[in-house]
Amino acid sequence: MTTLSLNVANRIAAEALAIARRNGFRPMALVVLDEAGLVKLTCREDGATALRVDIAHGKAAAAFGMGTASRTLLERAKDNPVFFGAIGAASEGKFVPQTGAIVITLQNGTVLGAIGASGGTGDQDEQICIEGVRAAALAYR
Repeated sequence: MTTLSLNVANRIAAEALAIARRNGFRPMALVVLDEAGLVKLTCREDGATALRVDIAHGKAAAAFGMGTASRTLLERAKDNPVFFGAIGAASEGKFVPQTGAIVITLQNGTVLGAIGASGGTGDQDEQICIEGVRAAALAYR
C-alpha cells in the first residue's frame, strides 16, 4: 500500500469514534488527509460544534505539512510564536498547532496521510487518532 484508500480511512475513523464513545468523550469531528495532504474523509458526530471540522482539519494539515504530530508542533510554537503565526497566515488557516493530530505512516515510515480530531481535550483527540491508526495496522508519528 502506498496510498490511503477510502476503506482504510473509514476503518481508522470508525475505530477512533468508537474509542471516543467508549470513553465518554464529547462529540468529535475527524478529518483524514491522504498522501497528497488532501481531504480523504471528514466526519462530525451529532452534537459536535460547528468549528470542530475546521479545527480537526487544521490540526491534520499542520501535522501533515510539518511531518510530525501536532503535539510536537505545539511545543515548537511556544519557542517560536512569530514563525508559527506566519505559517498559519500563509496556509490560510489550515495550520492549527494544537495536540490532536498525527501523521499516518506505514511501518517503514512511508507517509500515507494524517488524521486530526477535535471535540475533547488535546490528549483525548490525540488518543482517538492513535487508536484509529493502530486498529488499521498502520504506524504514526
